[in-house]
Amino acid sequence: MQPRKPHINFNLQRMEVIYQNAGGTSDEPHRHDYYTILLVEQAKGRHVIDYHSYKFEPYQVHFVAPGQIHQVAVNAKPSGWVITFARDFLIENNIPESFLTNINLFKQFGETPPLHIDKATCDRLMHIMEQMEDCMPLEFQYRIRALGALLQLFLIYCNNSCTLDTRQLDEENSGVCLLRDFKDLVETNYQQWHKVGTYAEAIPISPKHLSFTVKNLTGKTAKEFIQDRLVLEAKRLLMHTELSVKEVAYRLGFEEPLHFSNFFKKQVGISPSGFKHKQAS
Repeated sequence: MQPRKPHINFNLQRMEVIYQNAGGTSDEPHRHDYYTILLVEQAKGRHVIDYHSYKFEPYQVHFVAPGQIHQVAVNAKPSGWVITFARDFLIENNIPESFLTNINLFKQFGETPPLHIDKATCDRLMHIMEQMEDCMPLEFQYRIRALGALLQLFLIYCNNSCTLDTRQLDEENSGVCLLRDFKDLVETNYQQWHKVGTYAEAIPISPKHLSFTVKNLTGKTAKEFIQDRLVLEAKRLLMHTELSVKEVAYRLGFEEPLHFSNFFKKQVGISPSGFKHKQAS
């Protein structure tokens, strides 16, 4: 599946306009190489992100990270906003990606449930969207700076509306820095590196310390984190490409297709060929 490319580094659209332009039809599952935020005031339907389905309800914020496969399916005219922004937009505004990592609203993989907010917070976020809309015209002076500041404010309000482990928000915490380095390494190397020891050596740190830190901050061991990433990509390739099970196995760095099939069945409860057939039927 080829990612959809952004036309500009930052974009803002009303959900109702997108719905009207699409003639009320649902989009196909797709992936972006940019960040997406849905601020939902009212909507009926579901949002599927990496095979997890979430029901649209009033006063939600949905976050989709680059590379995630998602599909918006609404069965009535919604009310809300969609923001998209590229990594280049962050660079232009001197916003480090660690800011997004530390607030932990965007997930690279795994479950990505929406953030539920109260009406007062939704009204506040809707007001920020309206301010962004005022800043969108190209002739608006310091347009990019204004949009970047409003985006950060939007995310800070969202962060303050959710219950997160505050340890993950401390950029000076050595464990947080280690976790961020590990996540970056997994996202870059999961197709080649399958062992915790390989990541520990690259950081460098002992495998035991790495697993303890990841488990302490995320609730999952480093091994589980790596396995989850492999399973997700396997599902993506099996469901959205014409690659055979054998080709998927080699794409993900397994020396033998049988090893991949055993791994996938152990993690998912069904063989890769069974999963592919089930999704096609």
